[in-house]
Amino acid sequence: MTRGQRAAGIAARVAVALVFAVNVQCAASFALWPEAFAAGFELAGVPGAAAVRGLGVAFLMWNATYPPVIANPRRFRALFAVLLVQQVVGLTGESWILLSLPVGHAALAASIIRFIAFDAAGLMLMAAALSWLVLADRRARRAATGPGA
Repeated sequence: MTRGQRAAGIAARVAVALVFAVNVQCAASFALWPEAFAAGFELAGVPGAAAVRGLGVAFLMWNATYPPVIANPRRFRALFAVLLVQQVVGLTGESWILLSLPVGHAALAASIIRFIAFDAAGLMLMAAALSWLVLADRRARRAATGPGA
């Protein structure tokens, strides 16, 4: 394995691990302390706590795909692509929800904007890492087969 391939593999692991860590921290916070976040979604009481806790559980389910990619981004390259699709789905859905909000929901809009910002950053970071991984591997294969191959 070339130095470039090793560096790209490390970068891929770090990028996915960073997004995973923040996602799991958010999920755990929502699941364990939903009352602290319910107002940001304009929710209150037991139903609000249950809704936020449910969102935390959904985040944990969503992130079940991350550990294999962190362990071996080359072996699980297709799953890495799934992570990017998940980010796009989240980003698109959150943007649609934000754009559909009527005026007068500032707290809710602010919560959604935070999700949009994080998902956009995560998408760019992981897409860059996957691109580097693919290009480094392609370059190494070309170098191994020689010129004109």
